[in-house]
Amino acid sequence: MVEFEKFIGMASNLKIPQNILNRGQIVFNEFMNPIKILFEQKTMPKDPWSDEQIEFFLQILSNMDTDKDPGASRVGEREARIASKIHLNTSAGFCHGVGRSGFLTAPQPKAPGGSMMYEFANTLARHFLKKFGLPNIKSAVVLPLCTGMSLALCLGALRASIASELLINRNAVLLPQIDHNALLKAMDLVGVEKKIIKGKKIGDAVRIPIEDIRDECDDTCFAIVSLTSFFPPREHDNLKEISKLAKEKNLFHIIINAYGVQSTDWMSLIRSSIDAGRVDIILQSTDKNFLTPVGGALIASPSKETIEKVSQAYAGRASATPVVNFLVSLLSLGINGYQNLLERQQQNRKILEEKMKIFAEKIGERVLDVFNPVAVAMSLETLKNEQITALGGVLYNLRVTGPRVFNPSEDDFGTCCESYPTPYIVMNAAIGATTDDIISAITRLEKAFQQLIQ
Repeated sequence: MVEFEKFIGMASNLKIPQNILNRGQIVFNEFMNPIKILFEQKTMPKDPWSDEQIEFFLQILSNMDTDKDPGASRVGEREARIASKIHLNTSAGFCHGVGRSGFLTAPQPKAPGGSMMYEFANTLARHFLKKFGLPNIKSAVVLPLCTGMSLALCLGALRASIASELLINRNAVLLPQIDHNALLKAMDLVGVEKKIIKGKKIGDAVRIPIEDIRDECDDTCFAIVSLTSFFPPREHDNLKEISKLAKEKNLFHIIINAYGVQSTDWMSLIRSSIDAGRVDIILQSTDKNFLTPVGGALIASPSKETIEKVSQAYAGRASATPVVNFLVSLLSLGINGYQNLLERQQQNRKILEEKMKIFAEKIGERVLDVFNPVAVAMSLETLKNEQITALGGVLYNLRVTGPRVFNPSEDDFGTCCESYPTPYIVMNAAIGATTDDIISAITRLEKAFQQLIQ
């Protein structure tokens, strides 16, 4: 790489006064300094990078890949040939992708820059998670797959590591009830048996007692999948006791932390679970936690070997785009930027609960007593059955996106238990939402009620 701090030396033969060149070097050094620090320290930047710095950094790396070599004789079947320069924009120039066939994190001979970019992404991911709640993890990797497909990859990789003579009789996964199609389909895709432990209504909340999980554990089980973040009334699992059970019964333990990075409470639960027993993989979505486009996931583990197993189980070469999206988010936010987002999320969560409580009291409803650092649920007991059914559509027409409406007379799926009696609506104050989003959503909820009861 050019020694950018000596950049003006290349202009010594120009007829420009030295004092002017020196001034220009100062400005250029300021621009390059975050990039220089990243190469030296390989840690999350404290302060956000500018878009120009991020683009320059990515251009440096992507221009190292062999598809940018004008003198290359490219005779392979896969040479990152593209039909349009638009492809360069959508992939940030990393058309070769990342990894090698059969080993996701292996350096790619045709993509030196892409390999460096991926290593930076994974190194910063590990540093980020350590900084924001999981100091006891050892390794992390960004997967270019959605959360459900990432779960399938993790289960497949862990199951494949079991000795073949034991595997014949161990094909079941303990699953505290999670009413989410993506996760259920992931298990179907891998071909494992799901031993679902039904949720129980305790007060307003839905929980899965550890005793019920223990009762379902037998010699056919090889893993347990638990969760932190979900929609009310389902609360997080008893991670600490589950991790103890996993250690006692020699079960792989995967924690679905889908949008839980934004919660210090959920991250604290995971941290204590790692210390208390066995946790193999913590899986989280990139779009829900890091404000990226949909399509990526981040897995972490207290064991480097476990992350390597998953990386070696990936079939084929991977798209670089979800990885680049993740790296761009981390660089554009920095530690301070993400901390500001977390503080704003906590403030918005309080505002959401306050506004919903005021509205609920006004109409004879109540906010459900369920622990959730992101979402709030309100009862809908004063509405008629057909009004409950219509509420979601009315809100959609009022341009409110994301609420979840549950009607007990319809399918129970989503409540994570049988016969949940109370109709409700769930709204989220997730990371990245603005206070205006929260206030306008409640205002439009009031308007929706007025339309329905007229």
